[in-house]
Amino acid sequence: MDDNSGSVQPIIIKKKAGHGGHHGGAWKVAYADFVTAMMALFIVLWLMNASPDVKKSVSIYFTDPSGLGKLSGSASAGSGDAVSVSKDDMSQLQEKIQQAMKKSPDFEKLKDHVRMTVTGEGLRIELLESEKGMFFQSGSGTPSALGAEILKDLAKELGKLPNSLLIEGHTDSKPYGGEREYSNWELSADRANSARRVMDDNGLRPAQVTQIRGYADQNLRNRQDPEDPANRRVTITIRYTAKAPTDDEEPAKPGEHGKPAEQSKPGEHGKPAEPANSPAAKH
Repeated sequence: MDDNSGSVQPIIIKKKAGHGGHHGGAWKVAYADFVTAMMALFIVLWLMNASPDVKKSVSIYFTDPSGLGKLSGSASAGSGDAVSVSKDDMSQLQEKIQQAMKKSPDFEKLKDHVRMTVTGEGLRIELLESEKGMFFQSGSGTPSALGAEILKDLAKELGKLPNSLLIEGHTDSKPYGGEREYSNWELSADRANSARRVMDDNGLRPAQVTQIRGYADQNLRNRQDPEDPANRRVTITIRYTAKAPTDDEEPAKPGEHGKPAEQSKPGEHGKPAEPANSPAAKH
Protein backbone atom coordinates (compact mmCIF):
# COMPACT_ATOMS: atom_id res chain seq x y z
CA MET A 1 0.00 0.00 0.00
CA ASP A 2 1.37 3.36 -0.98
CA ASP A 3 2.20 5.61 2.00
CA ASN A 4 1.00 8.68 0.11
CA SER A 5 -2.37 7.25 -0.94
CA GLY A 6 -4.19 8.76 2.03
CA SER A 7 -2.76 12.32 1.77
CA VAL A 8 -4.92 15.11 0.36
CA GLN A 9 -3.34 17.72 -1.91
CA PRO A 10 -4.56 21.35 -1.30
CA ILE A 11 -6.36 23.06 -4.18
CA ILE A 12 -5.20 26.69 -4.79
CA ILE A 13 -7.52 29.04 -6.71
CA LYS A 14 -6.07 32.34 -8.03
CA LYS A 15 -8.38 35.32 -8.77
CA LYS A 16 -7.58 38.00 -11.23
CA ALA A 17 -7.96 41.62 -10.11
CA GLY A 18 -10.93 43.43 -11.66
CA HIS A 19 -10.63 46.58 -13.75
CA GLY A 20 -12.82 48.68 -11.42
CA GLY A 21 -10.03 49.33 -8.90
CA HIS A 22 -8.19 51.65 -11.27
CA HIS A 23 -10.94 54.33 -11.53
CA GLY A 24 -13.61 53.42 -8.99
CA GLY A 25 -13.49 56.79 -7.04
CA ALA A 26 -12.49 59.21 -9.77
CA TRP A 27 -16.08 60.27 -10.47
CA LYS A 28 -16.41 61.56 -6.89
CA VAL A 29 -13.55 64.02 -7.34
CA ALA A 30 -14.98 65.27 -10.63
CA TYR A 31 -18.44 65.67 -9.06
CA ALA A 32 -17.02 67.62 -6.09
CA ASP A 33 -15.23 69.99 -8.49
CA PHE A 34 -18.47 70.49 -10.43
CA VAL A 35 -20.47 71.31 -7.26
CA THR A 36 -17.80 73.76 -6.08
CA ALA A 37 -17.80 75.55 -9.43
CA MET A 38 -21.61 75.79 -9.40
CA MET A 39 -21.62 77.22 -5.88
CA ALA A 40 -19.05 79.84 -6.86
CA LEU A 41 -21.17 80.76 -9.88
CA PHE A 42 -24.31 81.21 -7.74
CA ILE A 43 -22.41 83.41 -5.24
CA VAL A 44 -21.13 85.65 -8.05
CA LEU A 45 -24.64 85.94 -9.55
CA TRP A 46 -26.07 86.78 -6.09
CA LEU A 47 -23.44 89.46 -5.44
CA MET A 48 -24.07 91.07 -8.83
CA ASN A 49 -27.69 91.66 -7.82
CA ALA A 50 -27.05 92.46 -4.12
CA SER A 51 -27.66 95.89 -2.58
CA PRO A 52 -24.73 98.35 -2.13
CA ASP A 53 -24.82 97.78 1.65
CA VAL A 54 -24.38 94.03 1.21
CA LYS A 55 -21.53 94.54 -1.26
CA LYS A 56 -19.84 96.93 1.19
CA SER A 57 -20.18 94.45 4.05
CA VAL A 58 -18.71 91.63 1.97
CA SER A 59 -15.84 93.89 0.91
CA ILE A 60 -15.13 94.81 4.54
CA TYR A 61 -15.18 91.16 5.55
CA PHE A 62 -12.47 90.23 3.04
CA THR A 63 -10.46 93.28 4.16
CA ASP A 64 -10.80 92.33 7.85
CA PRO A 65 -11.93 88.69 8.22
CA SER A 66 -11.37 88.72 11.99
CA GLY A 67 -14.16 91.26 12.43
CA LEU A 68 -12.05 93.46 14.71
CA GLY A 69 -11.92 96.45 12.41
CA LYS A 70 -13.52 99.80 13.13
CA LEU A 71 -15.48 100.06 9.91
CA SER A 72 -19.24 99.93 9.99
CA GLY A 73 -21.05 96.89 8.63
CA SER A 74 -21.15 93.21 9.46
CA ALA A 75 -17.39 93.04 9.96
CA SER A 76 -17.53 95.58 12.76
CA ALA A 77 -17.91 93.12 15.62
CA GLY A 78 -21.64 93.52 15.92
CA SER A 79 -22.18 97.20 15.10
CA GLY A 80 -24.83 96.21 12.54
CA ASP A 81 -26.45 99.15 10.81
CA ALA A 82 -24.84 101.76 13.06
CA VAL A 83 -23.21 104.60 11.13
CA SER A 84 -19.68 105.32 12.31
CA VAL A 85 -18.77 109.00 12.65
CA SER A 86 -15.43 109.70 11.02
CA LYS A 87 -13.38 112.88 10.95
CA ASP A 88 -15.27 114.09 7.90
CA ASP A 89 -18.61 113.77 9.72
CA MET A 90 -17.74 115.54 12.98
CA SER A 91 -18.95 118.96 11.85
CA GLN A 92 -22.37 117.49 11.03
CA LEU A 93 -22.50 115.78 14.42
CA GLN A 94 -21.59 119.06 16.12
CA GLU A 95 -24.48 120.80 14.38
CA LYS A 96 -26.87 118.02 15.36
CA ILE A 97 -25.93 118.23 19.06
CA GLN A 98 -26.21 122.02 19.02
CA GLN A 99 -29.70 121.80 17.54
CA ALA A 100 -30.71 119.28 20.22
CA MET A 101 -29.44 121.57 22.98
CA LYS A 102 -31.42 124.52 21.61
CA LYS A 103 -34.60 122.61 22.47
CA SER A 104 -33.66 122.66 26.16
CA PRO A 105 -35.66 125.17 28.25
CA ASP A 106 -32.36 126.17 29.89
CA PHE A 107 -30.62 126.91 26.60
CA GLU A 108 -30.18 130.63 27.34
CA LYS A 109 -28.43 129.73 30.58
CA LEU A 110 -26.30 127.04 28.90
CA LYS A 111 -25.19 128.64 25.64
CA ASP A 112 -22.24 130.49 27.20
CA HIS A 113 -21.08 127.44 29.16
CA VAL A 114 -21.02 124.72 26.49
CA ARG A 115 -18.30 124.74 23.83
CA MET A 116 -17.79 122.28 20.99
CA THR A 117 -14.53 121.97 19.07
CA VAL A 118 -13.27 119.52 16.45
CA THR A 119 -9.80 118.42 17.64
CA GLY A 120 -7.14 115.88 16.71
CA GLU A 121 -8.84 113.28 18.94
CA GLY A 122 -12.43 113.95 17.89
CA LEU A 123 -15.33 116.27 18.71
CA ARG A 124 -14.76 117.78 22.16
CA ILE A 125 -17.76 118.98 24.18
CA GLU A 126 -16.74 121.24 27.09
CA LEU A 127 -19.05 121.89 30.04
CA LEU A 128 -17.64 125.09 31.59
CA GLU A 129 -18.41 125.97 35.20
CA SER A 130 -19.56 129.39 36.38
CA GLU A 131 -18.49 131.21 39.53
CA LYS A 132 -21.36 129.69 41.54
CA GLY A 133 -21.22 126.31 39.84
CA MET A 134 -23.17 125.26 36.78
CA PHE A 135 -22.83 121.54 36.14
CA PHE A 136 -21.40 120.40 39.50
CA GLN A 137 -21.97 121.41 43.07
CA SER A 138 -19.27 123.79 44.27
CA GLY A 139 -16.12 121.96 45.38
CA SER A 140 -17.81 118.57 44.83
CA GLY A 141 -17.85 115.76 42.32
CA THR A 142 -21.66 115.53 42.52
CA PRO A 143 -23.48 116.86 39.42
CA SER A 144 -26.04 119.64 39.90
CA ALA A 145 -29.63 119.08 38.78
CA LEU A 146 -28.92 121.01 35.56
CA GLY A 147 -25.63 119.20 35.02
CA ALA A 148 -27.25 115.78 35.43
CA GLU A 149 -30.00 116.74 32.97
CA ILE A 150 -27.49 117.87 30.33
CA LEU A 151 -25.42 114.69 30.78
CA LYS A 152 -28.55 112.56 30.34
CA ASP A 153 -29.51 114.38 27.13
CA LEU A 154 -25.97 113.95 25.76
CA ALA A 155 -25.96 110.25 26.65
CA LYS A 156 -29.15 109.66 24.65
CA GLU A 157 -27.55 111.17 21.55
CA LEU A 158 -24.04 109.77 21.95
CA GLY A 159 -25.27 106.27 22.78
CA LYS A 160 -26.53 105.98 19.19
CA LEU A 161 -22.96 106.25 17.88
CA PRO A 162 -20.39 103.44 17.64
CA ASN A 163 -17.65 105.92 18.57
CA SER A 164 -15.85 105.53 21.88
CA LEU A 165 -15.78 108.39 24.39
CA LEU A 166 -13.05 110.03 26.46
CA ILE A 167 -14.06 112.04 29.57
CA GLU A 168 -11.71 114.52 31.27
CA GLY A 169 -12.00 116.57 34.45
CA HIS A 170 -10.20 119.91 35.00
CA THR A 171 -10.02 122.46 37.82
CA ASP A 172 -8.74 126.02 38.26
CA SER A 173 -5.80 126.95 40.48
CA LYS A 174 -7.68 128.03 43.57
CA PRO A 175 -6.69 126.09 46.70
CA TYR A 176 -9.21 123.47 47.75
CA GLY A 177 -10.79 124.36 51.06
CA GLY A 178 -11.96 120.88 52.06
CA GLU A 179 -10.25 117.95 53.74
CA ARG A 180 -6.49 117.79 53.58
CA GLU A 181 -6.23 114.45 51.78
CA TYR A 182 -8.49 115.65 48.96
CA SER A 183 -6.97 117.79 46.21
CA ASN A 184 -7.51 119.06 42.69
CA TRP A 185 -6.43 115.67 41.38
CA GLU A 186 -9.18 113.81 43.21
CA LEU A 187 -11.78 116.46 42.38
CA SER A 188 -11.04 116.50 38.64
CA ALA A 189 -11.07 112.69 38.44
CA ASP A 190 -14.25 112.44 40.56
CA ARG A 191 -16.12 114.88 38.31
CA ALA A 192 -15.11 113.00 35.17
CA ASN A 193 -16.13 109.68 36.74
CA SER A 194 -19.45 111.11 38.02
CA ALA A 195 -20.23 112.27 34.48
CA ARG A 196 -19.47 108.77 33.23
CA ARG A 197 -21.82 107.16 35.77
CA VAL A 198 -24.71 109.46 34.87
CA MET A 199 -24.21 108.88 31.14
CA ASP A 200 -23.73 105.12 31.52
CA ASP A 201 -27.12 104.94 33.27
CA ASN A 202 -28.93 107.03 30.66
CA GLY A 203 -28.17 105.82 27.15
CA LEU A 204 -24.49 105.06 26.56
CA ARG A 205 -23.58 101.64 25.21
CA PRO A 206 -21.72 99.26 27.55
CA ALA A 207 -18.01 100.16 27.70
CA GLN A 208 -18.48 103.11 25.33
CA VAL A 209 -16.36 105.25 27.66
CA THR A 210 -12.82 103.96 27.19
CA GLN A 211 -10.85 106.50 29.24
CA ILE A 212 -11.30 108.74 32.28
CA ARG A 213 -8.69 111.45 32.89
CA GLY A 214 -8.20 113.86 35.77
CA TYR A 215 -5.87 116.79 35.04
CA ALA A 216 -6.33 118.97 38.13
CA ASP A 217 -5.07 122.45 37.08
CA GLN A 218 -2.34 121.16 34.77
CA ASN A 219 -4.22 121.97 31.54
CA LEU A 220 -5.81 125.35 32.06
CA ARG A 221 -8.24 126.67 29.48
CA ASN A 222 -7.34 130.28 30.33
CA ARG A 223 -3.63 130.35 31.14
CA GLN A 224 -3.64 134.14 31.61
CA ASP A 225 -6.10 133.77 34.50
CA PRO A 226 -5.46 130.45 36.34
CA GLU A 227 -8.39 131.12 38.70
CA ASP A 228 -10.92 131.75 35.93
CA PRO A 229 -14.03 129.62 36.66
CA ALA A 230 -13.98 128.48 33.00
CA ASN A 231 -10.88 126.44 33.86
CA ARG A 232 -13.19 124.24 35.93
CA ARG A 233 -14.74 122.00 33.34
CA VAL A 234 -15.57 118.49 32.23
CA THR A 235 -14.90 117.59 28.60
CA ILE A 236 -16.43 114.71 26.64
CA THR A 237 -14.55 113.77 23.47
CA ILE A 238 -16.27 111.71 20.75
CA ARG A 239 -13.32 109.90 19.25
CA TYR A 240 -12.89 109.31 15.53
CA THR A 241 -13.60 105.99 13.87
CA ALA A 242 -12.49 104.80 10.44
CA LYS A 243 -14.73 105.78 7.55
CA ALA A 244 -16.18 102.86 5.57
CA PRO A 245 -15.07 102.89 1.90
CA THR A 246 -17.67 103.53 -0.78
CA ASP A 247 -18.03 101.39 -3.91
CA ASP A 248 -15.55 103.54 -5.86
CA GLU A 249 -13.12 104.05 -2.96
CA GLU A 250 -10.32 101.80 -1.81
CA PRO A 251 -9.96 100.83 1.87
CA ALA A 252 -7.82 103.26 3.84
CA LYS A 253 -4.10 102.58 3.74
CA PRO A 254 -1.99 102.37 6.91
CA GLY A 255 -1.47 105.86 8.28
CA GLU A 256 -4.85 107.16 7.07
CA HIS A 257 -8.22 106.82 8.89
CA GLY A 258 -7.30 103.46 10.39
CA LYS A 259 -4.35 104.96 12.33
CA PRO A 260 -4.63 107.18 15.40
CA ALA A 261 -4.13 110.89 14.89
CA GLU A 262 -0.77 112.36 15.79
CA GLN A 263 -0.44 113.06 19.47
CA SER A 264 -0.40 116.68 20.49
CA LYS A 265 2.69 118.12 22.07
CA PRO A 266 2.96 118.47 25.85
CA GLY A 267 1.03 121.49 26.99
CA GLU A 268 -1.54 121.39 24.22
CA HIS A 269 -5.19 120.62 24.96
CA GLY A 270 -5.75 116.96 25.70
CA LYS A 271 -2.18 116.40 27.04
CA PRO A 272 -0.82 117.30 30.47
CA ALA A 273 1.05 120.61 30.51
CA GLU A 274 4.55 121.05 31.87
CA PRO A 275 4.42 120.99 35.69
CA ALA A 276 3.80 124.46 37.11
CA ASN A 277 6.32 126.06 39.44
CA SER A 278 3.70 126.41 42.13
CA PRO A 279 2.41 123.29 43.97
CA ALA A 280 -0.75 121.61 42.62
CA ALA A 281 -3.74 123.70 43.65
CA LYS A 282 -6.74 122.46 45.47
CA HIS A 283 -10.25 123.62 44.56
